[in-house]
Amino acid sequence: MIGRMTTPASKAAAGSVGTVETQFLDLPRPLALDCGRELYPIRIAYETYGTLSPARDNVILVCHALSGDAHAAGYTAAPVAASTRDGFRADERDAGSGRGLGWWDGMIGPGKAFDTHRFFVVSSNLLGGCRGTTGPSSQNPTAGRPYGSDFPVITVADMVRAERALLDELGIERLAAVAGGSLGGMQALEWAVQYPDRVDAIIPIASTHALHPQGVAWNAIARNAITADPNWQGGHYYGTGCAPNAGMGVARMVGHITYLSAGSLADKFGRRLQFADDIRYTLTEPEFEVESYLRHQADSFVKRFDANTYLYTSRALSYFDLGRQYGNGRLADALRNVSARTLLIAFSSDWLYPPSGSEELAAALRAVGKTVQLHVIEAPYGHDCFLLEEARQTPMIQRFLAR
Repeated sequence: MIGRMTTPASKAAAGSVGTVETQFLDLPRPLALDCGRELYPIRIAYETYGTLSPARDNVILVCHALSGDAHAAGYTAAPVAASTRDGFRADERDAGSGRGLGWWDGMIGPGKAFDTHRFFVVSSNLLGGCRGTTGPSSQNPTAGRPYGSDFPVITVADMVRAERALLDELGIERLAAVAGGSLGGMQALEWAVQYPDRVDAIIPIASTHALHPQGVAWNAIARNAITADPNWQGGHYYGTGCAPNAGMGVARMVGHITYLSAGSLADKFGRRLQFADDIRYTLTEPEFEVESYLRHQADSFVKRFDANTYLYTSRALSYFDLGRQYGNGRLADALRNVSARTLLIAFSSDWLYPPSGSEELAAALRAVGKTVQLHVIEAPYGHDCFLLEEARQTPMIQRFLAR
C-alpha cells in the first residue's frame, strides 16, 4: 500500500516523517539476472515517505549503500539495536535521540533535501540484502534451506531491475529522480543508463562510474577475511550455531576505515590510549582508542548484518563499470542515451570514491551533450561525508530539484 505514513504529521516532530513501518512486496514474476540465471520468488522490503500525487509524477527513489536498508527516514518500529544508522560520529549526529532514525533522516522529510511536502520518496532494501529483501539468507525453495552460497551472483544492474519491478507493482512508471550515496549512487547511474525513458534526474553522491583498483583491492581483502573464517562453512552456516563473526568483524573494520580519512581519525582519536596512562604490553586487547572503536564497530555490525550479503554486495559493487558494461570500454559511449539531468556531489577527502571519478563522469556526460552539475565539497571526513555533511548537500539538491 502506498500513501501517507502511518504517523499523522501533527504527531511527528518538526521536519520529521514520523514513525515508519517497513512494507513488503512479493514480485509476481522471476527476475532474469546478468549471470544467466533467474531468481524466484523475490520479496522486497521498502518504505515510503510523503504523498503520491494523483498523476504519480512526484516519485524519488532513494538507494542505499552497502550496509544500509529500506529504513531511510523517520523512526522505526523495529528495535533500535538493529539500526543501520551507525558508523562514524553516529551518536553525535543523532544528538541523543537514539538510533531508531533512518540512515538518511537528515535528507528526507518536510523542508529537507528530498522534501516530502513535494515528493513521494521510496526506499527499498536492495536485492541480495539481509534486511527484508531476498538474499543469501532467504529460503531456497528448491533446497528447503537458506540459499547461502547457492544464491546467484548479482550485479548493480540486477538490483536496479528488482527496483524497477517493485515500482511497476506500485504503479509507478516514471521517477522524478533517483538519488543515493556510494553504492546507492551507482544504482542511480545504472537507472539513467538502463532506463533513460523513466528517469528525469539523478543525484549520485560520493560515487563513481567504476570503483578504482584500490577500492576493488580493499573489497577483496574484506571478502577473504570472511571466507577464510572456518565458520563460514562454504557459505552454509545458517542453522549451525556458528557464523563467521570473526571474519565478518575484520571485514567491517577494513571497510569502515576505507570510509574515513586520516585527518578525521586523527581529530577524533589521535594516539590516545584506551584504558591506561601507559601501554600495557598486550597483543590481543585494544591499547588505543581507535582500536577499541574498530572493535565496537565490528561487534555491533555482526549482530545486524549477514556475512554472505556482504560478500555478494561487495562483489556487485566491484563489478560495476559503466564503460565496460555499456560502452565497449568507453564511458562517454555508455552515457550517450542518458536523458536525465545529473547532479554529482563529491567530497575532497574521499579517497575511496575520489572526486576524480565524479570529474570523469561529468566530462564524459558533457562530451555527449548531456546536462550535468558537479559540486566538490571541502570536508574532512572521507567517504562517510555523504552521511555527515547533510546540511551542505541540502541546498544544492533543493536548487537542482527546483528546476
